[in-house]
Amino acid sequence: MDVQGTVADGFEPVRDAFVANFQQRGERGAAVAVYRHGHKVADLWGGTRDVDGGDPWALDTAQVVRSAGKGIAAAVPLLLHQRGQIDLDAPVGTYWPQFKAAGKERVLVRHLLSHRAAIPALDRPLTPAEACDGESGARAVAAQAPQWEPGTDHGYHAQTYSFLIAELVRRVTGRTIGRWVAEEIARPLGLDFWIGLPQEEAHRVGRLDRIEEPANPGGLKLRPKRAVSDAYADPASLTSRAFGAIDPLPDENDPAYRAAELPASGAISTARALARCYAAMLGPLDDGPRLFAPATLTLARTEESAGPDRVLVVNTRFGLGFMLHGSASPLLGPSSFGHPGRGGSLGFADPESGIALGYVTNGLRKGVTADPRASALIAAVKASLAAAKS
Repeated sequence: MDVQGTVADGFEPVRDAFVANFQQRGERGAAVAVYRHGHKVADLWGGTRDVDGGDPWALDTAQVVRSAGKGIAAAVPLLLHQRGQIDLDAPVGTYWPQFKAAGKERVLVRHLLSHRAAIPALDRPLTPAEACDGESGARAVAAQAPQWEPGTDHGYHAQTYSFLIAELVRRVTGRTIGRWVAEEIARPLGLDFWIGLPQEEAHRVGRLDRIEEPANPGGLKLRPKRAVSDAYADPASLTSRAFGAIDPLPDENDPAYRAAELPASGAISTARALARCYAAMLGPLDDGPRLFAPATLTLARTEESAGPDRVLVVNTRFGLGFMLHGSASPLLGPSSFGHPGRGGSLGFADPESGIALGYVTNGLRKGVTADPRASALIAAVKASLAAAKS
């Protein structure tokens, strides 16, 4: 396998694991980047730009990263809080009066971020065109009655997170979330990351699709529990309704979908951009500014929700918009925070080790929160850190 890029001394296991993903775990095209203490220590890519094509993955190839974009979107309310523009303990209706409808008067901003707002599904799913129009989604979640008493439990807001966070940001700042991220995060940090892909960047983005599960995934295949399988198979379950809040499922390769500002599922990024953004959350980069003040970093990694997830039907842990290390999302260690994308992609930071990692793929597997390819890369980072200590 022809892998391009560089690794710093001591991080060779990351290259080995990346190559093994192609040889053992069915990888078609992918990239991984790792920072430590603000300095890039791995930047690798290989395979094909399109999952079903032959053109090579290039230095600047980007992909739809699905829910891995949720973590970057979550940084926006936290930065607004850092700047004194949002009170995390204020009712959402303070900023968005229409949201108070249907018994949601006591839903707080922190409930939106921690998946405790109780509106993961819609009584009437949105069409793909409605989801992409920038208005219908916000109206739908504002009118929707909660599925349980808000603030008392948590359940993953797989699709509705897009409309909740995007509209909150628009109400507070007067800017769309895509524009805010572009102007306040991506531009200062030099990130190839978009919520709403500009037409002039479309040529850089590869095609993605599902890939078959390999017969021998290197001993890292994750088998879902029966209850989880049943929940996804039942169209009436909260699980199916949450993931089906847009129905039929959009074509993720459609230019109109990629141009829409859907932070929960449609963000587009390079692996380098994910890693660099998370590195900036931890502290200053060796060639750029820091993103989070120390108090904001503490907020990002502080547990808000834990235990049985009403949507994912497994135990999950969430901070304010970020998944935390746990059985459903095994990151680098107890201090880690980040977000996976269903099917493969991942971005996270680990304050204890100073590691930030971004992984992007065009081959989507069945898993929702933990992918064997990403898990292998995390294990390689752990091995590199352990070797450095010995």
